[in-house]
Amino acid sequence: MVEELRVAAYAVCVRDDEILLARWVAGDGIRQWTLPGGGMDHGEDPLDTVVREVEEETGYRVEATALLGVDSIRRRYSRRLGTHADWQGLRIVYACRVTGGELRHETGGSTDRAAWYPLADVAGLDRVELVDTGLALWRERPALGRVANNG
Repeated sequence: MVEELRVAAYAVCVRDDEILLARWVAGDGIRQWTLPGGGMDHGEDPLDTVVREVEEETGYRVEATALLGVDSIRRRYSRRLGTHADWQGLRIVYACRVTGGELRHETGGSTDRAAWYPLADVAGLDRVELVDTGLALWRERPALGRVANNG
C-alpha cells in the first residue's frame, strides 16, 4: 500500500449572502462545485497558496481574514498494476475577502467555471463535501477549527 498526503488551502469567500465557488472537473469528467483553492507547492506558505489558487480559479485577488480550521480526510483506492493507495488530504480553510480582480473562469486547470451562489441555494448544487465543511467552519467558528462530525 502506497501512502499519499496532499496538503491544500481553500477559501470561503462570502459577501452579500453569496459564496464564491469553482466547478471542479474530475478525471472522469464529472463536474462538481467546490471551494476555490488547491494544492500547496513545496516550500509555499498556506496563506500564499490560498491567494494564488483563488486568483487562478476565479480571477479575484483575495486576502485571508481568518483561519477557519483544518479538515482531514482519508480515502483508500486502487491504483494501476494492482496496487492500492492510502490517501490523506489535509485541507486548510480560510475566510477570505475579495480585494480586487474580476470574475473569470480558469482555463487549462482543474476547474472550468467560477460563480457566486446565494447561500440559500448551495444545498441544491452538485457539490463536493468540502463546500459543506467550509460553510460549517465559517458559520460555527469552532474553537479547535474542526467541524464536529468530521474526522
